[in-house]
Amino acid sequence: MKFDHLKRAPFSLDDMSVSWVEQTLASLSPDEKLRQLFNLLCPGHDSDKLTAAKAFRPGGITRIQGGDAACERAMIAEFNAGVPTPLLVSADLEGSRMSLSSGAEWPNPLALAAIDDLDVTENVSARMAQEAIAAGINWSFTPVLDINHAFRSAIVATRGFGSNVETIERHAVRQMEVFQKHGIASAIKHWPGEGYDDRDQHLVTTINPLSTDDWYETFGRLYKTAIDRGAMSVMSAHIAFPAYVRAHTDDAGVEAFRPASISRLLNQKLLREELGFNGLIVSDATAMAGLGSWSKRSQHLPELVSSGCDVILFSDAPEQDLAYLEAALQDGRLTWDRVDDAVARQLGLKAALGLHEASERTDTVDPKANADYAATVASMAPTLVKDVQNLLPIVPSKHKRILVISSGIVFPFIDEPLPMALPDMLAACGFDVTVYTKEMEISADDFDLVLYLFGDETLLTRGRIFLDWLALTGHFGKAMQRHWHEIPTAMISFGYPYMLYDAPRVPTYINAYSTTETMQKAVCDLLLGKGEWNRSNPVDPFAGLEDAKY
Repeated sequence: MKFDHLKRAPFSLDDMSVSWVEQTLASLSPDEKLRQLFNLLCPGHDSDKLTAAKAFRPGGITRIQGGDAACERAMIAEFNAGVPTPLLVSADLEGSRMSLSSGAEWPNPLALAAIDDLDVTENVSARMAQEAIAAGINWSFTPVLDINHAFRSAIVATRGFGSNVETIERHAVRQMEVFQKHGIASAIKHWPGEGYDDRDQHLVTTINPLSTDDWYETFGRLYKTAIDRGAMSVMSAHIAFPAYVRAHTDDAGVEAFRPASISRLLNQKLLREELGFNGLIVSDATAMAGLGSWSKRSQHLPELVSSGCDVILFSDAPEQDLAYLEAALQDGRLTWDRVDDAVARQLGLKAALGLHEASERTDTVDPKANADYAATVASMAPTLVKDVQNLLPIVPSKHKRILVISSGIVFPFIDEPLPMALPDMLAACGFDVTVYTKEMEISADDFDLVLYLFGDETLLTRGRIFLDWLALTGHFGKAMQRHWHEIPTAMISFGYPYMLYDAPRVPTYINAYSTTETMQKAVCDLLLGKGEWNRSNPVDPFAGLEDAKY
């Protein structure tokens, strides 16, 4: 096969690097080539899972819930000693609770969009990249180019840069450029664009409902700009784009709703040919129901590769998945030419990152300086959406007795909600803080302030995020009570920015975007009048409701 495409952007390899790709590809056995197609999820420190992943000898791994940077690098070095090509080590550098275990608590994309300062986005992204490099990570499944158009979308809101295309373009592309400048390849996502369907592709194949003209003006603009500015990879998601398919297929029928991840039309014709993308295409996680609800795994796994994906993301049974690819090669559903092209692009990305060179890149990280800067940036993000009762700031002399009503911090990787830190922070500042229980009766004789605290970030398989009054209060009668006519009341969302939809008349409402303790401390300071509230909204926090503004 020819390798001239690796000399072009985004790989831009010199002759020596192209020669390494060519020689390495030729040295791989057929079995090794197929194993290179897989990126395996390697969470935490489960020795059995890590041993099994090493034995499979994949082309890449994804790390979550890792340890400190030195331990991570040691684990990766041990892994690399047993594989035929250096690993692509990936992570979702999205900030907030997806920040690295060894790093600072960075704001998530929606918080950065609220701040709307490119210098801040650049500095945060640079520090995130330095932490990632120090931990051995060289590939991030970010930035998110999704448009938060449907406010009920539980999968986009805090993971994306808001609802304005121009804002998304400025911040997402700047983050991508900074990551790649520091040696972290970016996978822009979720191709061909999420945010108009309010469902979650973890649970169902979602649909991009735009006309082709509207798509080119929005998602097409975002992806074309990122590609022209050097995007090294694209994550092809389990999202259908019916208008484009119907424009190129007579009587498309159900094929109009085929996920992009297994659509040659969307990956090859639209992404590669029309938008000119020459980099690596990685599928979104293959365990998602957005893919699994379409067809059985033995069918769609080979289709991922034959339709244009160069990397298969995650596998619960990699040896079985390998057998599915082998069967498809035998019956012609998959060709060795396509496998070789996919592996060559993967090797091209590794060479572009310098992974084939003997020297090991490290970045110097100052943990205290990063934590201090993260705190400074966090103080810029919380948005005071409204305060029609002129509540703020709060002071112990006036608001001594605080009742906190909270559903806690919901995080998909843990079974039970985490407690909020803000109540303890307020107690340390001289307030008497009581945390609500369902047996409690609420009276103005007992409390001077009611704080509703929510910690629902936009992370995986949530389906819907809403203010569940019954679950919050524990009783159907109490679910109907509203105390803000007798007791000053504020509602703070440390995540999903649309809680006003279910409580439009709450008199004071704040969006803080992220559940980290760093962000909670920033909110605590602002509640006490230490600093100025942000008044910029990266989405419509009123969810289209006029009455919510009053």
